[in-house]
Amino acid sequence: MKNFTITTNLIIVIFLFFADQMKAQIVNPPSTEFTNACASPSFNTYNVKFSFESTLINASNQFILELSDENGSFSSPEILFTSAAGTITTSPATINFPVPTTIAGEAYKVRVKSTSPASTSSGSNSFAAYYKFQDTPFTINNLNETGVYCAGGSYLLTIDNPGTGDNDSPLQYPSLTFNWFKETSPTTSVFVDSGASLAVSEPGTYFVETNYGSCSSNSFSNRVTVSQASSGGSTSISSSFGNPYCSSLGATTLSTVSGGVSYQWFKDGNEIADATSDTYTTDQSGLYEVNVSLGGCSTSGSINLDANQFTSSIDVEEIPAVNLMPASGTLTITLIDTATNPEYEWYLNDVLIPGATGDSFEASQTGDYKAVIKQTAGCISSKEFLFVIQETFPDVENIPNLISPNGDGVNDTWVIPKEYISGTNAEIILISSQGEIVFQTNDYQNNWPQTELNFIDVNPVYYYIITTEDQKTKKGSITVVK
Repeated sequence: MKNFTITTNLIIVIFLFFADQMKAQIVNPPSTEFTNACASPSFNTYNVKFSFESTLINASNQFILELSDENGSFSSPEILFTSAAGTITTSPATINFPVPTTIAGEAYKVRVKSTSPASTSSGSNSFAAYYKFQDTPFTINNLNETGVYCAGGSYLLTIDNPGTGDNDSPLQYPSLTFNWFKETSPTTSVFVDSGASLAVSEPGTYFVETNYGSCSSNSFSNRVTVSQASSGGSTSISSSFGNPYCSSLGATTLSTVSGGVSYQWFKDGNEIADATSDTYTTDQSGLYEVNVSLGGCSTSGSINLDANQFTSSIDVEEIPAVNLMPASGTLTITLIDTATNPEYEWYLNDVLIPGATGDSFEASQTGDYKAVIKQTAGCISSKEFLFVIQETFPDVENIPNLISPNGDGVNDTWVIPKEYISGTNAEIILISSQGEIVFQTNDYQNNWPQTELNFIDVNPVYYYIITTEDQKTKKGSITVVK
């Protein structure tokens, strides 16, 4: 009788063990159908797929999708989705959901729970997730290009709020954080510090980005070059229209270092009344000087401004517009100018065209052109015009899945069959691999990409959706190579 009791108890224990195992395995870990969740006001829809033992699910069951914290912990999960009772009965299943606007981190996970019977999956693979409230360039220090501090002191860089013009300051979104960087070369930089401002005590060029971690972003500032001054040292003055500059363009703005305690401008040795800021606007030639007090030290600078007049124009559309080659196969371009003793140069795809030295040129090839007018007497200066000539619309048979926008004039833009371009009312939508719509039009001009693409990934892939006027759809991908 004793042996029978032991055997019975053992069977009960084994049964309970396997029952718990079956219960724990009702819902399997979900798989995310995205790499990173880079959400924004214009895009916030993501999918996860999961499987479960459908024979064990009761009719009243609900599935709940939970989100961990930014470190992957489910100690206090956030509910992203709850299904209605009995609506998900077939495995595998897909859940669509938006991420919270408070999300910001590199190691989030999701998991799925069932209510009848109660079961919880383990977490998914980790993923970065951010809600990009603000995703456009913004300004710091009112767009001043330079700053200066005294030895032993510092110069404060701050994000403008609201900034200048149409500046969309990220400070309007309290949940955002920021990372400051110092340039180490024209294309590289190092992280310096975090925060809405930065006290600089080391010369260099600085900028700030909104912290969206692994998610790509256009939320970054202008550059400010900061230098150290000593009493009696010199500083630079820049002219917004260059020097020499043509006064026909209007007045030019002279700028010196920002952040000074006080300023005083002079022209030809005479103090200019009320000229006491870090900028001064003028359309007159002359020797301009400025004295800057930085509190613990002072500095000064000068510029000999030449404001001779030189007007010019061209009779074709300049970039970003496009000029179409006429049916005759040639297009004549003419320059008009008031330059003294002018010289002319014409370029095709950045190569000087031999023998093209007049104020007009007859183009017989498509490509990227540049016309240069040089004034060789008086105010030595030049003016250049950039323009593009393209075929009216080339007749291509297939939709290409590869482009190379490297400026060589070959396959630089996505050129598609005439049945989908301007005048057909076909809608073109291009979507990044992160799921963001990067281009949308009903009047496609065979001109994407119009601006330089950010090669964060090697050979990035975009996806297109073409919907014709009669609602027929074409879908595919475009790989971008340099």
